[in-house]
Amino acid sequence: MFGLSANRCGWGFRGLMVAGFLVGGGLLGVSRCLSPSSAGLGTHQQLGLPPCSMRLLFGVRCPACGMTTSWSWLTRGELVASAQANVSGMLLGLFVFLLLLVAVRVAWSGRRPSVEANWWMGFGVVLIGVLSAVEWLVRLQLD
Repeated sequence: MFGLSANRCGWGFRGLMVAGFLVGGGLLGVSRCLSPSSAGLGTHQQLGLPPCSMRLLFGVRCPACGMTTSWSWLTRGELVASAQANVSGMLLGLFVFLLLLVAVRVAWSGRRPSVEANWWMGFGVVLIGVLSAVEWLVRLQLD
């Protein structure tokens, strides 16, 4: 299409990759600037956000509780502390880092990821979602 080979992408797609890099990198950068909460959750409140509504209303952690803390620990290279705060958050943060590398490669080279790479990225998103739900159900049982 438009004179491009099957694995090449146009400037619009490359621009989308740059935007994705800026968003993902920005989220990781903000996480690095925050001080991880010793409680394992609540780090997001340093951004002026309210406490978790689910925790306030029902007294249980939501699936995302501890994710900002997890990312904050992850950006410091503290994988154990990151996993203790939220395993899914740690995996998601690592996945975003991997996607940043893919975005840079695509934006720089103009070559789309292979079908197999796209499949694995999609599988990663689904797997992290499933693990997040499982982790949350386990936490509900332990709290």
